[in-house]
This record gives sequence, structure tokens and C-alpha cells, in this order.
Amino acid sequence: MNHLAHALLAGDEADCVLGSLLGDFVHGRIPEGLRTGVERGIRLHRAIDVFTDAHPRIATLRSHFAAPFRRYAGILLDVWFDHLLARDFARWSPIPLYVFSDQVLTLLQDHDPELPPAMRRFVVYMRRGGLLAAYADSAVIGRALSGIGSRLSRANPLHEALPVLQTLDAELQAGFDQFFPHLVDFACDWRRRHAASSTG
Repeated sequence: MNHLAHALLAGDEADCVLGSLLGDFVHGRIPEGLRTGVERGIRLHRAIDVFTDAHPRIATLRSHFAAPFRRYAGILLDVWFDHLLARDFARWSPIPLYVFSDQVLTLLQDHDPELPPAMRRFVVYMRRGGLLAAYADSAVIGRALSGIGSRLSRANPLHEALPVLQTLDAELQAGFDQFFPHLVDFACDWRRRHAASSTG
């Protein structure tokens, strides 16, 4: 899952949303001294990634990609799923996409001193590009993939992936429609169980 999905799946608690978004920028051991909700959000982010990677529907969707894109299928699905989520956001949230996007950006700006440098740079990119709402535009997805590809250490075809994703859109949409409700249920159950354990 990518940024929009992680923010949505974190629920209504601001610290959990913040931690869930931090998850892409905190690797390895979770730093000490974080607020409980922020740490919970990072752990939720990681649990969502593990659940997604192990799900048989995701394995099937990866198989739709031919070489040289198959080895990057995980990245491609993560980013395209944010596109599918954004373009049909009203199905998954009662909050309009542009309102949700503004709320997330405000949350990140309010907590700027807590963010690692790489995430601060990403927040600037979000503000400039109108993210997360702009993920509904496939051209933005193409630019995002090019940016990811430029940060990888080895040569890769991510800058050429948008037409591939658009060709596979019907299959990926069907897979997303089957998978995402399971992920929503997983995230809701995870938040319920861990909120209970943190207060017990």
C-alpha cells in the first residue's frame, strides 16, 4: 500500500495516522520516545504491508506483469492501488478526497518538527503536487513512478510503467475490488485489538 491507503487505513486517531505515514520513513528498530499512538501507527503500517505481501490475491495480480516489470510488481501495485483508491474514494470514505487530502497535509505540517528530513522533503512535494488527492490523476502516478525509479540504486523501467498499468487497469481494478475490503477489515481489527491492549 502507498500513502493514501495507509492514511485512510489508520482510522481517526491523528497520532496513528501520523505514525502510519511515518512508516515509509522509519526503517528497522522503531525509535524510543514516540507517543503511543505514533508508534502504533508505524506498527500498523508494517502489519498492513505484511498482510498485503502475503495475500494470495496480490500474488495473482503480480503474475499479470511481464518482464522487466514483474520484479517491480510490488511497487507498481502499491502506487496504482492509491490511484484506484483515489478515483473512487467516496466508496471507501465519507470524507471527500480533497478534504481528506487537506487534513493529512495539515496534520503533517502541524507535526513538522517530529518528521525526519526525508519526510519533510516529501511533505513539500505533497504540497506542491496537491497530494494525496492528485493520485486520482494517472499522469501524477506516472510521475510518481519515475521519481521512485530515480531513487533506486539500479537501472529500472519504472519510468515506462504507466502504459503497462493502464493496459492492465481492468484486471487490477477487479483485484483491488476483491482485496481492499479484506485489508480494511484487517486494519480495523488490528486497530481495535491494539487500542484495547494499550489501554488495558
